[in-house]
Amino acid sequence: MKRFFLLPVLLTLGLVLYGKPVLPEILSDGMVLQQNSRVNIWGKAERGKTVEVKPCWSKTAVRVTVDNTGNWIAVIETPEASFTPRTITISDGEEVVLKDILIGEVWLASGQSNMEMPLQGFNNNPILDANETIALSGQYPAIRFVTIPKTPSFEPLESVEGRWQVCNPANSPGFSATAFFFAETLHKSMNVPVGIIVSSWGGTRVEGWTNREILRTYPDVDLNEEAVNKLHPMARPLLMYNGMIHPITNYVIKGFIWYQGESNVGAHQVYPERLHNMVTLWRTQWNNPELPFYYVEIAPFEYGNANDTGAAYLREAQFKAQKLIPHSGMISTNDLVEPYELRNIHPRNKTDVGKRLAFMALNKTYGYERVAAYGPEYNSMEIRDGKVIVSFDHANEGFNRTDGIEGFEIAAADGQFLPAQAIVRDGKVEVYREGVDQPVAVRYCFKNFQTGNLAGIRELPVVPFRTDSFEK
Repeated sequence: MKRFFLLPVLLTLGLVLYGKPVLPEILSDGMVLQQNSRVNIWGKAERGKTVEVKPCWSKTAVRVTVDNTGNWIAVIETPEASFTPRTITISDGEEVVLKDILIGEVWLASGQSNMEMPLQGFNNNPILDANETIALSGQYPAIRFVTIPKTPSFEPLESVEGRWQVCNPANSPGFSATAFFFAETLHKSMNVPVGIIVSSWGGTRVEGWTNREILRTYPDVDLNEEAVNKLHPMARPLLMYNGMIHPITNYVIKGFIWYQGESNVGAHQVYPERLHNMVTLWRTQWNNPELPFYYVEIAPFEYGNANDTGAAYLREAQFKAQKLIPHSGMISTNDLVEPYELRNIHPRNKTDVGKRLAFMALNKTYGYERVAAYGPEYNSMEIRDGKVIVSFDHANEGFNRTDGIEGFEIAAADGQFLPAQAIVRDGKVEVYREGVDQPVAVRYCFKNFQTGNLAGIRELPVVPFRTDSFEK
């Protein structure tokens, strides 16, 4: 793979050809800036010149000097959110005017194909209610998207393509579906503009979104260019971070939403630490150690054999990662897959995935304490009279049903898990099976593909779990 130095060269040529400040594409008409923040405006200009940045909402301009590499960066303060279009004028003697700017909430959406999947869907992979969503999308002109194209690079890039687009039926088919429903829910709940930066690539591993310095510490990752180029483009480490994250780290955001993990099935032992390392890196690059990071549990999928547990171990690893990563949270998707989607790694229901991410953001980031963020999560178990009594966190108000519960299995000392009955009694779940008189463990939806129907009172699902430590 060739190194990607072309864009910086073209930008430098632009300084000579046009003689005015050259901005990265992400600073474009129609963008959304994070409200009540100090945000960056940056670009290239002739060395030694003074660049003046004047937002229309301020009485004063910010002036900065272009450094010896031709780079400049100015910091401006933004007001509270507003639907009033604004302008920013940038000048080094010649003006560039950015128009139709909204002030609101800005999030970065990243991961692999289930985040990338647009409202128009993939081939033979539809999005639930896509046509209606696209047809009505023009009612949200204050939702704006910028989608970063797939841009691999062995070296960190200064800039990358990607311009802001207003939400309407012409543009919305290409918007990430998960991110759209996240944005729609925030927009309707908070009544503010919402901007989403989508930087995703189907099939990528967490290692692809991590920098060279961290990857050098992973014994199973070879960063030699020849070795990297032998891998499938989706499986290559480093390149997505360099080409699709590093160039946008000047853009101030409120937080991250993440949907990835399918390509790390089989590497669950190291996944929590590597996800933690990636998040720490990103927060460092954005110069904010407290940026929220909300992510999606991988959905049920066959992965070769529906009854195997490789994907279940990865989901368990995702759940554990919350304890390693401050200001993070995982939403479960166990109940959002239909039986016919057994072999479809792109389930069509992205509506509820996006909404659940938004519920978590509303609760944990924006202080909407009465909006539930978590479904019931396993806490502890006891064995009594041949039954396993399971206690849960986030279940103080009970469950969505008391019987007719699906998804539980039970095991005796031989470690063989068998389908089990379950009922809710006194705020706990009793799990049992005739013929298993001395149970030792239970599991809930702990397979590659198994869906359950137990949820909390707000209909957020019980997170799949196991009470055992058997490696099978």
